[in-house]
Amino acid sequence: MDAIRDDLKTAFHKEGYPSVYVELVLAPAWTTDWMTEHGKAKLQEYGIAPPSGRAAAGGHSGPVRLQLAVKCPQCSSLNTKELTRFGSTSCKALFVCQDCKEPFDYFKVL
Repeated sequence: MDAIRDDLKTAFHKEGYPSVYVELVLAPAWTTDWMTEHGKAKLQEYGIAPPSGRAAAGGHSGPVRLQLAVKCPQCSSLNTKELTRFGSTSCKALFVCQDCKEPFDYFKVL
């Protein structure tokens, strides 16, 4: 988060804003429910399967939701398989499409 803050400050300074303050806000915790459909479409265009479903904001006690299928962002097949629960970051899982054979990240519901 410090690197993101520093990158923002640098970008604003380059645009002529000499005094920049970036406030990091940790509460309420970010959730994938805040993603717009446009944002999810951009993830898919980039080759990352967007989150499907809704997060259990505020903690959820009750039935556990099971993930039935993740759509391949390359060919839209539902014939996919999780390779590892944690991909390049902890918020993504690594999947492979059984039809087109392409690996892809899935952005988990958070």
